[in-house]
Amino acid sequence: MIFPEGHPAIPAPRIGVLLINLGTPDGADARSVKRYLAEFLSDRRVVEIPPIVWQPILRGIILTTRPKKSAHAYGLVWRDDGSPLAAITRLQAAALKDAFGAGVMVDWAMRYGNPSIAARLTAMKAAGCERILLAPLYPQYCGATTATANDKAFEVLGGMRWQPAIRTLPPYHDDPAYIDALKQSVEASLAALDFEPEAIVASFHGMPQRTLELGDPYHCQCRKTARLLSEAMGRELLVAFQSRFGRAKWLEPATDKVLESLPGKGIRKVAIVAPGFSADCLETLEELAFRGRESFVAAGGTHFAYLPCLNDSAESIVMLRLLIARELEGWNVTA
Repeated sequence: MIFPEGHPAIPAPRIGVLLINLGTPDGADARSVKRYLAEFLSDRRVVEIPPIVWQPILRGIILTTRPKKSAHAYGLVWRDDGSPLAAITRLQAAALKDAFGAGVMVDWAMRYGNPSIAARLTAMKAAGCERILLAPLYPQYCGATTATANDKAFEVLGGMRWQPAIRTLPPYHDDPAYIDALKQSVEASLAALDFEPEAIVASFHGMPQRTLELGDPYHCQCRKTARLLSEAMGRELLVAFQSRFGRAKWLEPATDKVLESLPGKGIRKVAIVAPGFSADCLETLEELAFRGRESFVAAGGTHFAYLPCLNDSAESIVMLRLLIARELEGWNVTA
């Protein structure tokens, strides 16, 4: 195309894919964690308490005491390349870089922290992306995860004069490709153990019971994922929900309570997997692999194994490529 003299430069049209995950502090220190928690826990999708009630509690008690404890926990799982969640999401994006043809740009962002959704969407638009697929990496839909990631992206679009066309990746909790990837990953991890688990616990991130009562499909989708994975593997899975916070009633049964109860039922060898997480993070590596083990052993367990998330494994990348290619159909992309 020939532009008139003085016309601003316009990059060649491209298509963008933005992988989005929850977020992480910039470092495993109390100041970074405090900054991250302030953003995360101020999200009305995450904490559905009126700000006039919640903010004094958050700014007073929580942000005074919790950052130091959380920083210690982050320090236990921090990698040479940074936060596990950010490092793995970056590797996932890198593995998909050339998966959809030269005209497709694959990038990644965090809903809270860095790289921010605003920064990456702005960069993608500047690079010529006129059509962008937002891909929140949450298999099960939840207002506090999928919806808030999309909300933030739409907020950024609201400030753009020339907006790209947008699609969003739907939840894939029951997609055959996802269930098959989980099956392959779990079975490979089980085969590498030096013991045979007497039970396998599928631990999903917890949500307040109120979210289910208000119509959020998260609980039902977690249950369906576990049922389909159990059927695919041909063995029972015990479903539990972790990461309770505050005094409200949360989805049950609670993961810590389940682990503590198993030895009393004669189950002393257990494996635990987190099918709701696309990448290992604080909630899987510290809460399950470390504290989960401690709780189980203290209750009389003898053998414990945490099975890793899909992360950037071959199974994960094959699955993500299939799901994303499906959503890009009609945008003249060669997968």
